[in-house]
Amino acid sequence: FFCCAMAFAARPRLGGGRGRGATGEGDLGARQAIFPRRVRVAAAPEQAQVAVLGASGYTGAEITRLLALHPRINVRAITSERSAGQPFRTTFPHLRESFFKSESEDATMNLTLTKVQDVEWDQVDSVFCCLPHGTTQEIIAGLPQSKKVVDLSADFRLKDVDVYAQWYGAAHKAPDLQREAVYGLTEFKRQEVASARLVANPGCYPTSIQLPLVPLLDAGLILPEDIIIDAKSGVSGAGRGAKQSNLYCEIAEGMNSYGITSHRHVPEVEQQLDEVSKSGPVRISFTPHLMPFSRGMQSTMYVKMAAGATVADLRARLADQFQEETFVHVLPEGEIPHTRFVRGSNHCVIGVYEDRIEGRAIVISVIDNLVKGASGQALQNMNLMLGFPEDEGLMQIPMFP
Repeated sequence: FFCCAMAFAARPRLGGGRGRGATGEGDLGARQAIFPRRVRVAAAPEQAQVAVLGASGYTGAEITRLLALHPRINVRAITSERSAGQPFRTTFPHLRESFFKSESEDATMNLTLTKVQDVEWDQVDSVFCCLPHGTTQEIIAGLPQSKKVVDLSADFRLKDVDVYAQWYGAAHKAPDLQREAVYGLTEFKRQEVASARLVANPGCYPTSIQLPLVPLLDAGLILPEDIIIDAKSGVSGAGRGAKQSNLYCEIAEGMNSYGITSHRHVPEVEQQLDEVSKSGPVRISFTPHLMPFSRGMQSTMYVKMAAGATVADLRARLADQFQEETFVHVLPEGEIPHTRFVRGSNHCVIGVYEDRIEGRAIVISVIDNLVKGASGQALQNMNLMLGFPEDEGLMQIPMFP
């Protein structure tokens, strides 16, 4: 696995051409990638000063961990309504103040948790918002307009206010911001993200689903109907809140489905896949499962291929799309993804297989739900917004075992 991880790190960083199609001329899979990798950005600051709102949850702690390694981002404020006044190490002992030295100062950062209203906003130019959905809308609406924001909640992912109200049970309190927000699936939205003030970071399941399916739908290689998705997540995906269903004895040595037919990531996935579908609206059957490990996610997707398409065409299309990407990797025929291939990293690994049912294919993707599925992708987006190299602070090699 060490060799595989080193191969990840050796991938080209940014720029370069789109490359050739991976199949012969005229093949269905030979369509060129249409999602550009080069972006136009404003001049980057030498150092960015950020606040992490809601840092006592798993995604907030993870973004803070990643920022400790970022050479051009300084953590100026971290907030928690419940733990305000406490040192951050009290909540997360693995993160010490000495890890967060500023490039421009000799002193270590003051990582004492504070309340949102006590943040000194004149010291901050960018914000990672890791607060629960529902509360995020009013918080972001109250921030100074000059601040760049990546929101990790679900509050700005859905564009239709009626769809939001239907799935989240309340009217949206900041519809203007909902319309302004850019959906931050980085590999397909680079230019929009780079120009945005507010980015809605995708959910973990939607990230693992869309990375392989967007290119296939865009190329017309799979049909938009009858997409079946079986997805599994580590327990950290359920959050850090004290719930009986998350207790060790409830989780260990077993697995369970949840949110059957009602999971809130369904409209997010369908909304985004509809944008690229060439033959009608996308409808998915989606069932998530909670697994007895801390982090990791696998989505197994069963799709109908378009007339004349083959599994080789699907694999070639994905290989062509992602051949120059730093974080997305398509396995050769016969190799199978494993969540351990991506643990602790911003990588996504994809495999494509022929189903025993004629005309169907199986697509598998794995990510770390806390990194590529949340905080890592958030940092990837913020890098673009600030004009920094997209992979800066994100080149961690996956952990094994």
